[in-house]
Amino acid sequence: WTFGINPEDMQDVVDKARKEGAECVVVLSHNGMDVDLKMAAQVTGIDAIMGGHTHDAIPHPTIVKNAGGKTIVTNAGSNTKYLGVLDMDFKNGKLQDFKYHLLPVFADFIEPDKEMQALIDKLLNQDVTFQGKTFNVKKRYNEVVATNDSLLYRRGNFAGSWDQLICQAIIDQNDCEISFSPGVRWGTSLIPGEPIKYGDLMTEVGLTYPNVTVNEFTGEQIKGILEDVCDNIFNKDPYYQHGGDMKL
Repeated sequence: WTFGINPEDMQDVVDKARKEGAECVVVLSHNGMDVDLKMAAQVTGIDAIMGGHTHDAIPHPTIVKNAGGKTIVTNAGSNTKYLGVLDMDFKNGKLQDFKYHLLPVFADFIEPDKEMQALIDKLLNQDVTFQGKTFNVKKRYNEVVATNDSLLYRRGNFAGSWDQLICQAIIDQNDCEISFSPGVRWGTSLIPGEPIKYGDLMTEVGLTYPNVTVNEFTGEQIKGILEDVCDNIFNKDPYYQHGGDMKL
């Protein structure tokens, strides 16, 4: 068995789709921009790859040549800041032309889908018990815990101001010298002067932070961890870039 990116498997899927009559093959990917670019060069028969994972907002797609022709590769950012709009003109099963642009999304001006909004309201307007305490989710999410005095953002290969704040809080709370933050990219930004609500914190730390542990490491071990993270981010072969950023 194997794991990771297997372009041979993707080629089999594309070939099967073509044999079944697909005139257009578009891949929705969560591999990251660099991986998509390499895969587009190796796999034939894909008209376009619209990807995610690295959260790159690509204003103009990259056209990748391969043995079977060309593939359009693009990403549309994160957190629905943009919608990637791709219009393709086909004739006789061949891509003749295309137009692509990033469409900014202004959520406050869009009427919510009634069914989805009803589900969200149902989830928010419930009482839950956590660690022996019962609270209403919506009221807790809207609870203001602080006022922001700087730009808080969650992106950067080596650090983000959200992570610096969280790491410092972990150090202060646990009386340790160094703290690591999971190298993730989810979360939104807050500008100076905005209130920091409990829900904002959950947006940043909801997946992995609940399990915070204090451990003893040697300097050599810490160096090895950081070198391994660097290899995951900057490996020359995109297939070995496992994602994430370095947050310390």
